[in-house]
Amino acid sequence: MNESSIQSFLEDLKHPDEDVRQAATEALWQAWFYQKGDYGWECIQRSQVLLSAGKVSQAEAVLTELIRDQPDFAEAWNRRAILYYFTAQYEKALVDCQTVVQLNSMHFGAWHGMGLCQMALANYSAAIRAFRQALKIQPYAIDNQRSILECTAKL
Repeated sequence: MNESSIQSFLEDLKHPDEDVRQAATEALWQAWFYQKGDYGWECIQRSQVLLSAGKVSQAEAVLTELIRDQPDFAEAWNRRAILYYFTAQYEKALVDCQTVVQLNSMHFGAWHGMGLCQMALANYSAAIRAFRQALKIQPYAIDNQRSILECTAKL
């Protein structure tokens, strides 16, 4: 997928029609998953199968090896951040989310993940900033709006 298509899908995330936004969201995830071709996608799938089977350390090892091989593969970092988040390793997840947005500043999933990590660490102001960044990209994302309200109530 070329840069022009990605920019078009990013614009579609702001479209009032939910179907247009959903199609754009799916297209962007597809582009991000396949950024490094079949090899990257297969590694991500393998890590997900391992994680689903409760083999967390093996899933982490697959993602860490992928990151070592392809350090500019934003989705590999994002997948590892998700693994860390779901295993309550919020600081590690936060570092990986920060790497994702350095590689791809429009990665709304990583911005949202960063907000979730900051929330879990009770850094509510930082969480709000991350959720607001995600909302700049996906202004209709209800989860980010709710999370901002939740964080604001805790300040």
